[in-house]
Amino acid sequence: MVKEKAPLLILEKFDLNEVKVTDKSLERYINLDSNRLHSSARYAHQRFGKSKTCIVERLINNLMRSGRYTGKKSKTIQVVERAFEIISKKSKQNPAQVFIDALQNTAPREEATRLMIAGISIPKAVDVAPQRRVDLALRSICKGATKATYKSKKSMEECLADELLRASKNDSSSFAVSKKDEIERIAKSAR
Repeated sequence: MVKEKAPLLILEKFDLNEVKVTDKSLERYINLDSNRLHSSARYAHQRFGKSKTCIVERLINNLMRSGRYTGKKSKTIQVVERAFEIISKKSKQNPAQVFIDALQNTAPREEATRLMIAGISIPKAVDVAPQRRVDLALRSICKGATKATYKSKKSMEECLADELLRASKNDSSSFAVSKKDEIERIAKSAR
């Protein structure tokens, strides 16, 4: 007797079992196994612990960096839930898949660092670790969504949905995609 795998629902609506991560280097660091959105810092003091946290919870935690949502996790969960509903209406796709595609498109592969040689600072291009790629992508998506709400009549949910949709299509009008292109352009000039 074979048991069927129970659907893993995020926000009680969207199935994570059908979501595919196409970038093999990021696959290990994007956790789609958990539907918990409040892990209470369970993995805070473990090495690479944040890769065990659900990727949607990491999006929610990154959105809480801005002033309006700082420390208000339940309010931020509602924002993400409404943004996912907007995405499903606009694109007729699973919003979790749109989010993962946006992450993969906005994760920089190369960046520049500074080397000090004999008191002189020299830029040097280096490959980005997969964990840092996910962190940078999440941070730039959230920054782009919060930046879009300033001096705008659009709500945070609409801005987040627009940012995720544009980033999933690799559109250069997305803040996160343009930030990735800028990081990679600087690294290319530092080779």
